[in-house]
Amino acid sequence: MTQFRPSRLLPVLTGHGGRSAMTCQYRCGNACSHPAPNTSGNPYFGDIASEVSRRGLLRAGALGALVVGVGSATGALRADAAHAAPAAAEATSAAAPAGTGALTFKPVPPNTLDAVIVPNGYDHSVLLAWGDEVVAGAPEWRADRQSAAAQAKQFGFNNDWLITLPLDRQGRRALLVVNHEYTNENLMFPGFTSLDALTVEQIQVAMAAHGLSVVEIERVGDSGEWKPVTKGSRRLNRRITALTAMRFTGPAAGSPLLRTAADPQGLTVRGSLNNCAGGLTPWGTVLSGEENFNQYFVGGDGVPAEAKPALARYGIDTVNRYPSGSRKWERADERFDLARNPNEANRFGWVLELDPYDPNSIPRKHTAMGRVKHEGAEIILAKDGRVVAYMGDDERFDYLYKFVSDKKMRQGDSPADRRHNMTLLESGTLYVAQFGATSASEIDGSGKLPADGAFNGTGRWIPLARGTQSLVPGMTIDQVLVHTRLAADKVGATKMDRPEDVAPNPRTGKVYAALTNNTRRGAAGQPAADEVNPRTNNKHGHVLEITEDGGDNAAETFTWDIPIVCGDPADPNTFFAGYDKTKVSPISCPDNLDFDAHGNLWISTDGNALGSNDGLFAVPVDGPERGHVKQFLTVPTGAEQASAHIAPDNRTAFVSVQHPGEIDGASLDKPASTWPYGDFARPAVITVWGLDGRQIGA
Repeated sequence: MTQFRPSRLLPVLTGHGGRSAMTCQYRCGNACSHPAPNTSGNPYFGDIASEVSRRGLLRAGALGALVVGVGSATGALRADAAHAAPAAAEATSAAAPAGTGALTFKPVPPNTLDAVIVPNGYDHSVLLAWGDEVVAGAPEWRADRQSAAAQAKQFGFNNDWLITLPLDRQGRRALLVVNHEYTNENLMFPGFTSLDALTVEQIQVAMAAHGLSVVEIERVGDSGEWKPVTKGSRRLNRRITALTAMRFTGPAAGSPLLRTAADPQGLTVRGSLNNCAGGLTPWGTVLSGEENFNQYFVGGDGVPAEAKPALARYGIDTVNRYPSGSRKWERADERFDLARNPNEANRFGWVLELDPYDPNSIPRKHTAMGRVKHEGAEIILAKDGRVVAYMGDDERFDYLYKFVSDKKMRQGDSPADRRHNMTLLESGTLYVAQFGATSASEIDGSGKLPADGAFNGTGRWIPLARGTQSLVPGMTIDQVLVHTRLAADKVGATKMDRPEDVAPNPRTGKVYAALTNNTRRGAAGQPAADEVNPRTNNKHGHVLEITEDGGDNAAETFTWDIPIVCGDPADPNTFFAGYDKTKVSPISCPDNLDFDAHGNLWISTDGNALGSNDGLFAVPVDGPERGHVKQFLTVPTGAEQASAHIAPDNRTAFVSVQHPGEIDGASLDKPASTWPYGDFARPAVITVWGLDGRQIGA
């Protein structure tokens, strides 16, 4: 049967120059057009054209760019792998591969092409795209034949954070786990006119397109390319959606603040929303952060007065019945109407833990880790063996957090050891960060370095809760964990410029945070620039480095500095750890972070405000090349470089290309991008690998 095709197939080569209004609506419910909820005290296009032409990727007279594969598959693996969960060390770490780890690739210049562009010596292919089969028996995806039942078995929309876990000891089979952050109905349904005009079935399709996918994958030959497993049982493949049954753990489980008519005990919840970034645990489970959940709820004057202050602190409009950015999900499920279910919103904004090795496991939301707009949660072990998780709350003027478990991790690989480790995130100490400065009087908001040549200082982690005890005067343990933002307000946490991914370097223990941007910094009535957020109208963002005192990630004090102040290197008020800026790639809006096996930092961007496409960047964080930012790839028109995972063997970059073609006025019928298949835009995960055995970054 003929597949639906849109009426126009015109690639658009103009850059998005920052987030489009469409992105703002669907990603975060127009958060930047509303007051912040926290009210407490390089080469030009000619260079890329010549470079790409030389590689045979840009053809004279073409409307768009075609990326031609040069490393075709030599054959797919056929043997089924064993599915036993590996030992914890095998699940999460590997010895550094051979090589120096030097980033010697030639940077990709900024561009506005509707294609994925990778450096010379590399190739890429699509691994999974929206609508592809995940659960065996899923029907072939068709844009004009979508259903909720089908989508619940197919790869979801707007893939974000991703990770791989091993399925064998030979490195030939693995599990891919992917977040699906949000849906953009303009780009999903033929004939779309408005959210109000969606059918209930279409809303249910969108609900099924949220959540996570777990997919068995296999290496293509002996290359760094991977493909989904297509033969055998694929018994571990799984979709998590907005309807999947989950349970709460920790001190706030069962709290009156979590109880609803459908769940009078406050122990179970259906679904996970706006899953953004995540983390991998040393015992082989994955963590997923629920971020901009506020836009899914309506209520207005029907919301009880006592619930309104806390809801408002999380960006939920309790005045307007149908606020700007509302997803209209209450038409399909009344639990999203807060007038009927005022506690339902409290059941989102958590860190979710999923065991991908057990397809029958029930995902758990850990209340001990607090409720905010979680970008993700990244794990490292403290010196004494306790687990430390770092977390960002992605909102203008919100905070950085960390969680330290009460119990220590067991290093064994017996079933009893793994059961013990699966409880580590259920009890511990939750902290929020407060930053001090060394040159406060010199900060003028321009981004100019102080006289000591650095933005740096000291800081402390302020405890909010320890076990079942609240450490915030006037708040119960339930209130601290469910209304964590209010608790952090009370103790004087430092307001940050949209803290997104926070990642500890597994080789040094130093912690890196992506501060994506904050154009309200220094605006009238808003907090002024300070040393840890040194620019007013901070449209390009910066990267923060934290060194815990004594080299112990469980410490309660630290020092910090800013190695990268993003933007055009030609701008005197950018900074790249003192590196020669004439050799640095322009970078704007850092979002997701990852480390390769050699300790290089990889930065994904979201909302490039320099007028070119988003991309993936690599930078050494120590040694003589510290600060030498180099662009490794760019994503297509309107897309976000949502996340990247550099495989432990350093042979593959798994890259999440989110919302291609998300340009104002675009639709499925009139696409602004035709990536990846030349018809209409589909979010997808790609693999990037080096030719002739080249490692990623070499």
